[in-house]
Amino acid sequence: MEAVIFDLDGLLADTEIISLKVYQELLRDFGIPFTEETYSRDYSGHREEENVQRFLDTYDLPWNFDQTLDKVYELEAQILAKGVNLKKGAKNLLTYLQKEGIPIALATSSVESRARMILDSNGILSLFDHLVFAKDVKRSKPYPDIFLKACSDLNVLPENCLVLEDNEAGIEAAYRAGIPVICIPDLKIPAQSFLNKTEQVFQDLDAVRDYLESKKEVF
Repeated sequence: MEAVIFDLDGLLADTEIISLKVYQELLRDFGIPFTEETYSRDYSGHREEENVQRFLDTYDLPWNFDQTLDKVYELEAQILAKGVNLKKGAKNLLTYLQKEGIPIALATSSVESRARMILDSNGILSLFDHLVFAKDVKRSKPYPDIFLKACSDLNVLPENCLVLEDNEAGIEAAYRAGIPVICIPDLKIPAQSFLNKTEQVFQDLDAVRDYLESKKEVF
């Protein structure tokens, strides 16, 4: 293993629940339920623009695309301003990899300013060697583009990298890129058909650190 590529939402940062709350809030006044299952199945791991279009295609709302996207960003900003927690073991794993001299990249479907704010506010932005955002590739997960871009930026072959992901779209993207992937589920445990495409499944990032330490001689 020559490099590790991290997802952001639901993997490093506990933000998937924030996105769920945003969409629930948008539908609250219309009396329309929006469940965790719906979010996990149809929205998790995708670009905000794609999610907003899917949202408008699904629900009869009195807003156009730009108005809805603005409302999503406004609501999310209000929640993010209160602070975002990192997932268990996130900082420990990042500092471990840095100490071991293993390059680290972020590959996220998030908007750049939002992602940088989350990383910087938690004191981990400087631990990354490369950052790849939604704007840097034409196709989002489950297409492999964002992970292949990260490998290229790191100058490491895909098969020599490791991806850490929490959801089905990310697992599929890594699989299509030919990169070994470890899953740390968040809101939803991916279907078995996706878990079959992973190297390992762990409960948290501390367990990933322990696993990598145990495999150090192999890598």
